[in-house]
Amino acid sequence: MGRGGGRLRRAVRRRRRAASAGLAVTAAALVVGGTEARAARGAPPPGVKPPQAVVRMVSAPVRIADAATVGLLRPGDRVDVVAAERAGPPRVVAAGARVTQVPHADRDVGEGGALVVLSVPRDTARVLVGAGAVARLAVTLC
Repeated sequence: MGRGGGRLRRAVRRRRRAASAGLAVTAAALVVGGTEARAARGAPPPGVKPPQAVVRMVSAPVRIADAATVGLLRPGDRVDVVAAERAGPPRVVAAGARVTQVPHADRDVGEGGALVVLSVPRDTARVLVGAGAVARLAVTLC
């Protein structure tokens, strides 16, 4: 084989390199185009998590029917608040609420229960206020 064989090998190598480069460019364009297409449809690009909604916590004073149960609570405890109504089964109105304060119980309250301050989302605080007006509230430690 003379000089022609070397030229042929070089030409084949160049075509292979050109084909490889072309495939690499095509793959990159598909990756970028796929990401842009997802973004156009409203989906986040892969590997990027959407930002979580900020939940505003508020302090909600809640009167618990059993004052002795409130005596067991300490700031930092997590509790579920259960509303017990006369008509219907008990229901959980706040799950995993954090106790922020346990004020000293009034000695003259009698059957009124005891006060506890919970840190809950604003919507849950509204539900607690409504439930406290129509039902007896109890807590369970989480």
